[in-house]
Amino acid sequence: MIVPPFIREQPDGILLAIKLQPRASANEIVGPLGNQLRIKVTAPPVDSAANEALLKLLANHFDCPRNRVELVRGHTSRHKVVKLHGFSVESVLRTKWGS
Repeated sequence: MIVPPFIREQPDGILLAIKLQPRASANEIVGPLGNQLRIKVTAPPVDSAANEALLKLLANHFDCPRNRVELVRGHTSRHKVVKLHGFSVESVLRTKWGS
């Protein structure tokens, strides 16, 4: 199994390296971009709106409760690390990553 460079396994979940584009025309997971997963959200980067939109998008994408998706690093940056609690590499790799 080949693990993309934006996924890192942890004992209690998975870390995703993400490049976020706020103020996009649609909420979408675009796909891999180098060592990161590129994601677009319509929310502006004001008062954590884009961060919350990102976390809700991922929770919806993985069909899990919002509290299993945590922003670990990059609260004020476009480059973020998100933790998916209780996920395995296999379960994450079964997901389609955009185009």
